[in-house]
Amino acid sequence: MDAHPAPLSPNYSTITYSPQTRSRAERAIRCAPFRLKLLQDLRDQSVALQDIANDTGIYKGYLRQPVSELVAESALLWLITVGLLRREVDGQGLTDSFRLTPLGRQLLDQWGHQGIQDLKPRLQDHLYNAWSRWLRWPEWLQ
Repeated sequence: MDAHPAPLSPNYSTITYSPQTRSRAERAIRCAPFRLKLLQDLRDQSVALQDIANDTGIYKGYLRQPVSELVAESALLWLITVGLLRREVDGQGLTDSFRLTPLGRQLLDQWGHQGIQDLKPRLQDHLYNAWSRWLRWPEWLQ
């Protein structure tokens, strides 16, 4: 059975994102402390913050190195801001779990076709990502 079903109708189309949006999202995930395995799991299921942070995140292959829940949550919230992730919602409201957005799915599919094993940031990625996080440019300026 295929994990990713075919489109429901011939009129189905994917969302088209600007090159700037895609570039910013790619840079943000490369600079985050997460490994590609986390995104792969977020495509198929929601993942709770406590499963991502600390030694649990290392054990599950989600982190390059252990980070606290505060650091992990901050990085996850930035990935929400750039459009890669969303918070999971239940009947009570927001939860501490996360999932991929359509943009995140598109990028993950692209990287899978390119055979990328893990995302490695460059120095300029770190600098530009830090600058963007600090300034929090509006979408229309990027």
